[in-house]
Amino acid sequence: MSSGAPAPISSSAPPRGDTRALEVPSRPLHAPVEVVLWSPPGVADGTPLPLLTVHDGPEYETRTGLTAIVAGLAGEGRIAPHRVALLAPGARDEWYSASALYARALASEVLPAIGRAVAVDGPPVGIGASLGGLAMLHAQRRHPAAFAGLFLQSASFFMPRFDHMEKGFPRYGRIVRFVRGVLREEPFAHPVPATLTCGRDEDNLHNNRRVAAALKLQDYRAELHEAAGGHDWETWRVGLEAHLADLIGETR
Repeated sequence: MSSGAPAPISSSAPPRGDTRALEVPSRPLHAPVEVVLWSPPGVADGTPLPLLTVHDGPEYETRTGLTAIVAGLAGEGRIAPHRVALLAPGARDEWYSASALYARALASEVLPAIGRAVAVDGPPVGIGASLGGLAMLHAQRRHPAAFAGLFLQSASFFMPRFDHMEKGFPRYGRIVRFVRGVLREEPFAHPVPATLTCGRDEDNLHNNRRVAAALKLQDYRAELHEAAGGHDWETWRVGLEAHLADLIGETR
């Protein structure tokens, strides 16, 4: 199911580090966006570090041990130390379904609020799965300067040809219109490195292939990595471990 919540897996023990909760009021959303901000241990707030911004962030952390993966990659010297902003989904089906209001809130309110709380080294890499991946691409298309790169896992790029079973989703039409625009638009003025991952057993595979091909034509440094598995957290965790470091290297 492209828009639903996959079954949980056992999470890794969280790494040492400093966490704080931010509540970012949003005028366009008429609601706050909740953020848990993780920093490596012993790093002062004024020390600039690159940032990963993650949709469904608390669930990503619980289900995949995301900050442990990031800390491990940094400990191996494969990436620089990073901060991680874990964004709670709020009204997920509305916010993450190609919403212009949400994209504006993310780019003009949430990211600046994080930058006021801690020093950030350049635009962040955006991470998301399923609807969260769709929403990250949508935000980057509307606000290109806000992101240095995209890591999109099993993103819900609904197309009538492949995703007729999703027609009951309340924002199906809005998502389809956005995806059609991505497929038509060539060239795009502000491409960024983009890694897409998708399980070979899931319905999203065909639409991810189409979007990855379109992004390449628009000069995104886009790569789709297909692997065994389905629309679930275990498949996404494996994809993070295998490909996140390479994507971050493309953005620095």
